[in-house]
Amino acid sequence: MRILLLLPLAALLGGCLARTAVDVVTLPVKAAGAGVDAVTTSQEEADRNRGRAIRKQEEREAKERRRWEKEQARREREARY
Repeated sequence: MRILLLLPLAALLGGCLARTAVDVVTLPVKAAGAGVDAVTTSQEEADRNRGRAIRKQEEREAKERRRWEKEQARREREARY
């Protein structure tokens, strides 16, 4: 009678132990993969970062150009008087 009660319990525990064993074995592989992903930059990320840098540079240049044009206009006004 006890054997009949323990048999389903053993089957459940066996599956649980097998799952745990698989988790333990695959954990280093998952950890290494996450480390590589954290260290490397994908092509999409590189493109996005490059585009952002280009836009920022263009904004700086436009701001500097507006500042220069404003200064030139002020100098021309002063030169007339």
